[in-house]
Amino acid sequence: MDRIVLDENVAIGKEVVIEGPPLEALRFQGGRVGSILTVTDSGGKDFRGRILSLSDKKASLRIFEVFRSSTESSVEIVLLQALPEKERMELIIQKATELGASAIVPFKSKRSISLEERDAKQRKSHRWQEIAMKAVQQSRRGKVPRVETYRSFEEALELGRGEGLKLLLWEKEGEPLKKILRAHLPKKIYAMVGPEGGFTEGEVKLAKERGFIPIKLGQRILRTETAAITLVGIIQYELGDLS
Repeated sequence: MDRIVLDENVAIGKEVVIEGPPLEALRFQGGRVGSILTVTDSGGKDFRGRILSLSDKKASLRIFEVFRSSTESSVEIVLLQALPEKERMELIIQKATELGASAIVPFKSKRSISLEERDAKQRKSHRWQEIAMKAVQQSRRGKVPRVETYRSFEEALELGRGEGLKLLLWEKEGEPLKKILRAHLPKKIYAMVGPEGGFTEGEVKLAKERGFIPIKLGQRILRTETAAITLVGIIQYELGDLS
């Protein structure tokens, strides 16, 4: 559902018919007649195409551009983000998507606002996945990152039980990010960013027990949205497809 993958090789100028699961992915990405989307062929190459027609059962797409390399990074980044106030979550979703994050998980920490408090002022959480899809279209990505359901701090930690490097951004005693990344060279990273005011000592202790490594981004204190965007960008530069 998050990527349009075709079962054939395609080339510039070719018109392809899309049916079945790829059609569902096209609809999920908000495709309509005239839309331009990124698709992946059976050989793994990414192409740009324009939708010529669209019905309940199929769509036709004209291919007009091929990418020299994949539009998706080789490193999978799951951003675990403490829910910020105002419209900062929308900004984080937009920019993390543009930078290639695979998933974005909002959660409640002790010093963050709750989803109920935030939506009571201005309800926007129902649009988070749509914001990610629009950022995909703008950045020409082929994959739509998942914006997961809002959850507790403990539930967010549980997502990191599988394989991958687990990082927690902590301004007090964290290790230098570059040092940790170059020591592990992971293919999957869970990156946890706290709220304004940071994590509590108890939260850091619990995260460390779950395998998260506290890291720092220098000596300056960053706003949570700046920290999240910078963290994803640095990871992509060190291990992914930013050069």
